[in-house]
Amino acid sequence: MTHQRIAPLDGVRVLELGNYIAAPTAGRLLADFGAEVIKVERPGTGDEVRNWRLHKGTTSMLYRTLNRNKKSVVLDLRTDAGKKAVLELVGKCDILLENFRPGTLEKWGLGPEVLNEANPDLIVTRISAFGQTGPLAERPGFAAVAEAYGGFRNLVGDPDRAPVRVGVSIGDSIAGLYAAFGSMMSLYQREARRRDSAGAVPLTERIIDVALNEAMFSMMESLIPDYQAYGVDRQRVGGRMEGIAPSNAYVCKDGASIVVAGNGDSIFQRYMQTVGRPDLAEDPGLQSNAGRWAKREELDRAIGEWTATLNAPEALAVLEAAGVPAGPIYTAADISVDAQYAARNMIQKFDVSTGEDVIPGVGFPGIVPVIGGQSLPIRNLGPDLGEDTQEVLGGLLNMDAAQISAASGREEADRS
Repeated sequence: MTHQRIAPLDGVRVLELGNYIAAPTAGRLLADFGAEVIKVERPGTGDEVRNWRLHKGTTSMLYRTLNRNKKSVVLDLRTDAGKKAVLELVGKCDILLENFRPGTLEKWGLGPEVLNEANPDLIVTRISAFGQTGPLAERPGFAAVAEAYGGFRNLVGDPDRAPVRVGVSIGDSIAGLYAAFGSMMSLYQREARRRDSAGAVPLTERIIDVALNEAMFSMMESLIPDYQAYGVDRQRVGGRMEGIAPSNAYVCKDGASIVVAGNGDSIFQRYMQTVGRPDLAEDPGLQSNAGRWAKREELDRAIGEWTATLNAPEALAVLEAAGVPAGPIYTAADISVDAQYAARNMIQKFDVSTGEDVIPGVGFPGIVPVIGGQSLPIRNLGPDLGEDTQEVLGGLLNMDAAQISAASGREEADRS
């Protein structure tokens, strides 16, 4: 059975000049929903993520994941021919994505004003550590530093130990989400003004400036209002959430841990009855979150004593029957065989080339959000380096073989 292709961004063309995770995440999101994303990579090595977590071959699964549904074009931006090709592509694109250190595009002669001359309607989405303005603008920095600056790192871990990092590049990924959102917001504005004959959007409004530290800061909920209003300086609380109880992870009889979020007022009543502590359910001091938070240690001990008597599946079954939100702590192996993910097409299998051989039936995460009841199908995994150079430069820009060779750095490689 064939499914009608759902591609809300069909007809939108994006030029991605980014490396690593942030800009490629934005490009992936746009590509997932039908945009044509042309990823420009340097000659020889390409995006450095090709070698991150590289277990075998020449192209990592991380690269294949982050750069799915895109085209790869090799261009040497150190050469006039490469820069000329970028500007010609800009003239045929709606959005440009980049995550270089501020000033890098300008140094290459590809700053926003130059790009605007090539395409007065272009949306320029820029991702950097601290944004394009301010005293820290020129400072380089990866997501780890931005997570610390944004207040996020200070809240992750246990209070008696140094802050820790979560196991994924969360700062880059959230910045990528904001970059995709900002790009679409600007695209909507551009199209709305065209529809209303309101004139072109000024360049200053078509530059989307995403800072990694601000992306993380925006996730910090009421961190600053609570501090400035009440002098409350939030601290690390391990597996808990500040001011919300009981909500934590608990070890079961079989050694597995489960997460239980029983912090709602009505849920708490059922929760305590379920774990055999009606006295806690009826305690007047525990009828609100504030009171429960004050006695979080006592509550966690009571819950932990109960979970220690049951294996994880047994505890989860009892909690589900009682209507208490709970779940297992999944590993990659668990997700790979989970019926819920499968039902929504969230694990999609491909035969994958490592650059040396082909691994059959490798699962990749599906496309979010879902449209039509299931994840849209992934059209292709992250491409081989330069896989689409001929198609894009020859087909879209009508370059001949000599021009393609000059723009992609092959002439330089042949001379060296």
